[in-house]
Amino acid sequence: MSTFNQTCPNPSTFLLIGIPGLESEHVWISIPFCLMYVIALLGNGTVLFVVKQEQTLHEPMYYFLSMLAVIDLVFSTAVVPKMLSIFWLDSRDISFEACFLQMFFIHTFTVVESGVLLAMSLDRYVAICNPLRYNTIVTSPKIAQIGLLSLARGVGVVTPLTCLLANLPYCKTNVIPHSYCEHMAVMELTYTDSAVTDLYNIIVAATLVGTDFVFIAFSYGMILRSVLRLSSQEARLKAFSTCGSHVCVILLFYLGGLLSMYLHILDLGLAPHTQVLVADLYLVVPPMLNPVIYGIKSKQIRKRVFKLFGQQKNLAEPNI
Repeated sequence: MSTFNQTCPNPSTFLLIGIPGLESEHVWISIPFCLMYVIALLGNGTVLFVVKQEQTLHEPMYYFLSMLAVIDLVFSTAVVPKMLSIFWLDSRDISFEACFLQMFFIHTFTVVESGVLLAMSLDRYVAICNPLRYNTIVTSPKIAQIGLLSLARGVGVVTPLTCLLANLPYCKTNVIPHSYCEHMAVMELTYTDSAVTDLYNIIVAATLVGTDFVFIAFSYGMILRSVLRLSSQEARLKAFSTCGSHVCVILLFYLGGLLSMYLHILDLGLAPHTQVLVADLYLVVPPMLNPVIYGIKSKQIRKRVFKLFGQQKNLAEPNI
């Protein structure tokens, strides 16, 4: 490989196409993506601010919400600013190192978010199905350990793949038909057989993300069983509303990621822009919805938000 790399040096920069076939519509496409990114920043930032300011929210569930907010901020910021620069400024170039750094952040925090979603589902399972032992099972040190373990798992899984791809020779072209450095799109720029990386992706998706999803499904299944035993219809409807919205976001995260991956692996004859749009939306929509579903819909956070903004409004009013 070293001889091949000497005769075929890697490009110093890659060129991102954006959305292939829809280049003339980039300005219009950028509008919803920009709005979703702004909502993600405001929503996740608000959750972090409120949890930090309010001592009453220094509880396990809100620590997990804060973790999810940080992940979503990193997740979306790793992609959307560069995407918007392509749509608005036609700034398509990205350095070789920045491309693989972006790839590393995207896939690392995908795995980290999966771990945090699993932890949140188990937290709700213990809170609803075993409430008397909740304070002894779910403690602050354990929450910190879960967060660090999720991060270590993401870094440990994604680092080998990123190093493998960074050391391949890219001799076909430096043009990536995508809006960001998606690893399967980058892999197509090399003459190397992609079977190894495709197999690695499938194994990771099946063993890590798939296992997380199974345990999440089990947790919410047990929660559902407990909810159905409630005597109050109002309590059941409230629990169904909350859990139903959580499940929708979880399904969007997992099914969106799997759909994006398999649309690229399987040759279904779809237009290139369809695959790219699915991949783009997968990285933008969950970070926008998570603070709304998990944070703003929480009664405690909603009350604190109204309280804080009410105080700010009162401070801004002049004394007469």
